[in-house]
Amino acid sequence: MIGIFNSHGAAFLKATWTTISITAVSLLIATIIGIVFALFKISTSKLLNFLADIYIGLIRGTPLIVQIMFLYYGIASFLPLSNFTAGAVALGIHSGAYIAEIFRGSIQSIDKGQMEAARSLGMSYPLAMRKVVFPQAFKRSIPPLGNQFIIGLKDSSLVAYIAVTDLFNTALQAQGENFMPFETYFVVGIYYLILVLIFTKIVNMIEARLDVSKGGKAS
Repeated sequence: MIGIFNSHGAAFLKATWTTISITAVSLLIATIIGIVFALFKISTSKLLNFLADIYIGLIRGTPLIVQIMFLYYGIASFLPLSNFTAGAVALGIHSGAYIAEIFRGSIQSIDKGQMEAARSLGMSYPLAMRKVVFPQAFKRSIPPLGNQFIIGLKDSSLVAYIAVTDLFNTALQAQGENFMPFETYFVVGIYYLILVLIFTKIVNMIEARLDVSKGGKAS
């Protein structure tokens, strides 16, 4: 395994950056989608509720690899997308459905009296949501969001099947050259484990900073 580090170390480091980049872009997309569809879910509009239910149902009901392939070979056939972009968008759309449910649950967990008090002070609904409800809901959503972000990192390995040179794709190429599949996948597993541990540490630091469990304020 030391030989694999020596012979493919540079390739794995470059692939690590690609994995981090596509994960970061996809999670940014997912967070935006999640907020939008969470608001759709709690809206009084039946049309918006319906659109949110359709989106979340379709995403949760189909495998991620199918969604990636559909976007890459389907939509990209008439809308030019790079492999990286197609992969990031597909991952973002997929994670967005789960993040929408996380935000929905967090928003609905806030006491309705908070909104009523804000409205009684003359705030509009959007302003009250942005200034009063959502900040509290965001704090409560940090733990499940952290878990979803880690899942998103691991799910990013599937973009290897649309030729994105991420960690898993690099492992596929390396084991084809060295004929040492067990050792190669063990090495790439170490890379993923290190990334997950780093992500976990960052999430724990954010939780501690916001003092989510105690409902305290950041110092």
